[in-house]
Amino acid sequence: MSTKPLRVLALTCATRPGALGPAVSRWLLDAVAGRAAALDVEVVPVALGDLDLPFLDEEESPSSGVHRHGHTRRWSATVDTADGFLAVTPEYNHGMPATLKNALDYLGGEWAWKPIGFVSYGHTSAGTRAVEHAKQVVTALRMVPTGSTVAVRIGDAVRDGRLRPDADRDAAGVALLDEVVRLAHALRPMRERERAAPGPLPGSYARRLTGDDAPEVTVLQRCCWTEEALVNETLDIPPLSESVPEVRQWLADWHTIGLWRDGRLLGMVRTRTDGTDCHLGRLAVVPDLRGRGVGRWLLRAAEVAAGPGCRRIELFTGARSLRNIALYRSVGYRPLSPAGPDGTVHLAKHLPDTAR
Repeated sequence: MSTKPLRVLALTCATRPGALGPAVSRWLLDAVAGRAAALDVEVVPVALGDLDLPFLDEEESPSSGVHRHGHTRRWSATVDTADGFLAVTPEYNHGMPATLKNALDYLGGEWAWKPIGFVSYGHTSAGTRAVEHAKQVVTALRMVPTGSTVAVRIGDAVRDGRLRPDADRDAAGVALLDEVVRLAHALRPMRERERAAPGPLPGSYARRLTGDDAPEVTVLQRCCWTEEALVNETLDIPPLSESVPEVRQWLADWHTIGLWRDGRLLGMVRTRTDGTDCHLGRLAVVPDLRGRGVGRWLLRAAEVAAGPGCRRIELFTGARSLRNIALYRSVGYRPLSPAGPDGTVHLAKHLPDTAR
C-alpha cells in the first residue's frame, strides 16, 4: 500500500448567512488537528459557499467527465485530488441542504471509492436525518460513508454562537477522522485502479511509481534480489543495500512502472533515455508470481514507455542469472560482450521503426 500522505476535505455545507456551519467546522478542525498531524493527513477546509457553483448547468452528464465551465473544472480538480471527506451539514426539512446535493451532482468519477464522514447539527434530530438522506446519494456515487457520525444538538451544544467545550464530542470527531483515514487507505487500490492501465493478471493495474512508493520498492528489491545474490555469489548488489531515501532519490530520476494488485506491489521495471539509447533495469517480479508472463509484460511496457525516439535498449544482469538471461534473449536481447570483471552481462535490443 502506498505511503503517500492523505488529503481530506472538510466541507462546510451551509451557505445561509449567519448559519452555524462555520462554527461547527472550526470546532472540527481544532478537534482533529493533532490527530491529523500524527496520521500524516492534510485536512483542508472547503466552504461550498465559496465555490460559486450555480445549480447544475453542464450540458454533458457528470459521469462523462466533460466539464465545460470554469467553476465545474475548479470543483472537479479540488475533489479529484482528495482522498476522503468530512461533511459538516445542517438539516433542512428532514434532508440535506440543496447546496450539498448540488455539489455532489456536479461530478461523477471524481467521487468514486472515497470515504465520507458526517458531522451534522440541528434541533430535534441533531441533523441525523440529513445524514441519512446524504448517505443515499453518496453511495450512488460509489463513495463509502462511515458508520460513525457526530451529531450536534444545537440547544445543548451552542452558546453565544460557538460550541461549548465537550471532551466527548472532541473524541467523537477524532474517531470520525480515524475511520475516514482507515477507509481511505483501504480504498486507495480501488481509486488507483480506476485511473491506471490494466495489468496482465486479473485485478492488476500498472502506474508510474513515485517517491511515495519508495518503502514498497525497497521491500520488493530485498525479496527479489536475494536469489540473485545467492546465484551470483555476491552481496555487492545495490538493490539489496539501498535505503528508502536512496530508492526515493532514483525514483525521481527514472521512469519506473509498477504493477499493483489489491495494494501489493507485484513487480516493476525502470527506464531512462539517453538520446536514442534507453537504459533498462530493476526488472523485478515477486517470487510467487514468476513464470506467469509478468516479466515479459513489464519488459514490453518499458519499451513502450521509452518512447518513439528510442532505437536501442540496454540492460545488465548477473552472468550466472541464467533464468534472467533466457528471458531477455527470448524477447530479442543479445549479449554485447562477455561477462565483465564485475560479474555482469551487458545485453541490448534494437528497436526498428517498424517494431514501434
